[in-house]
Amino acid sequence: MQHLTAILTISDRGSKGERRDLSGPALRERLEKAGDFSVVAEKIVSDEPDEIKAALTKWCDSGDIALILTTGGTGFSPRDLAPEATMAVIERPAPGFAEVMRFESLKITPHAMISRAVAGIRGTTLIINFPGSPKAARECLEFILLALPHALEKLAGDPSDCSS
Repeated sequence: MQHLTAILTISDRGSKGERRDLSGPALRERLEKAGDFSVVAEKIVSDEPDEIKAALTKWCDSGDIALILTTGGTGFSPRDLAPEATMAVIERPAPGFAEVMRFESLKITPHAMISRAVAGIRGTTLIINFPGSPKAARECLEFILLALPHALEKLAGDPSDCSS
């Protein structure tokens, strides 16, 4: 089953064309290699909460997108507001994804503890925040990739028993 996926890059400089985004393409490449995902939408927005919320809400409420990965805006900088914008949009938290990403990333760098990434559900869409670094985004995706198809199938209403 192909899970329709969107990638939202959150970057002031990227949205102005002052910096080429590498994390969004890194996430797309790995998802497509996995075979269970089809990236059907990509967008770059500034670190403005209203822009982030508008993009997330539009994709979630379309009913087409099963998974949204955001990249950037998860640190301590005053403009890093992706978690707050995400929390304003989600209806149910899904903390395990961000917890695993931080836990596994701490084995690589102590800087992982400054990640404020969150994950949650709006309607039938799962939203997960990723770091803005291409290397860190790829690593974090690897940590959770195997759980994503099952999570998305359950979110879409799969009635099978999880213990099967």
